[in-house]
Amino acid sequence: MNASRTLATAARVLAQLRHDPRTIALLILIPVVMITLLRFVFDASPGTFDSIGASLLGIFPLITMFLVTSIATLRERTSGTLERLLAMPLGKGDLIAGYALAFGALAVVQSALATGLSLWLLDLDVAGSPWLLLLIALLDALLGTALGLFVSAFAASEFQAVQFMPAVVFPQLLLCGLFTPRDQMQPVLEAISNVLPMSYAVDGMNEVLRHSEVTAAFARDASIVAACALLVLTLGAATLRRRTA
Repeated sequence: MNASRTLATAARVLAQLRHDPRTIALLILIPVVMITLLRFVFDASPGTFDSIGASLLGIFPLITMFLVTSIATLRERTSGTLERLLAMPLGKGDLIAGYALAFGALAVVQSALATGLSLWLLDLDVAGSPWLLLLIALLDALLGTALGLFVSAFAASEFQAVQFMPAVVFPQLLLCGLFTPRDQMQPVLEAISNVLPMSYAVDGMNEVLRHSEVTAAFARDASIVAACALLVLTLGAATLRRRTA
């Protein structure tokens, strides 16, 4: 990997996104709109919003970043842009890292807006530091970016990229502990949930919700989410193809 090539790739991706207002709206505004909608759905029961709002601060960025990244990467390949880039002295690691850096910058903005809105305008009540919520939300967004880059290698069209969402994201959503504690699930499902990264994202958010200090469990959960993101990025670089067959 080369730092200058990675930064140049990130700058190119950000320049492209700047001319795509619909994608920017999806990345930046949709999580904000969804968390606001959720707050008023539970308007008569603020405690319910407090109990699940923190978890969704991590889930919404993961979903939106997964969707946008998978489609954007596939579009690069089907248009021939990826093939031309890889014909230059640009390694797969530079390309993947550049994409991760560009979408990571957007993830910072996305996570900061959603977290700030939830805490200071929607009155989300958490015991821990807002910075810890922001950290987990950012790690989740980076994980979504990594998953999107990875699955784009196995899709031949944008429609197929979207089809990966039920296979990759929805099982994690059902098993992450958002709807019921994981230790109350059927044992096989609990075992599966223990190896899914979204489970640890939700656990980390719940640690911030309940504890005013950084706990060992929070450090473990954040480390697992970060390690999963790094692992999937590595797999994405290994499976990246120049073009769609």
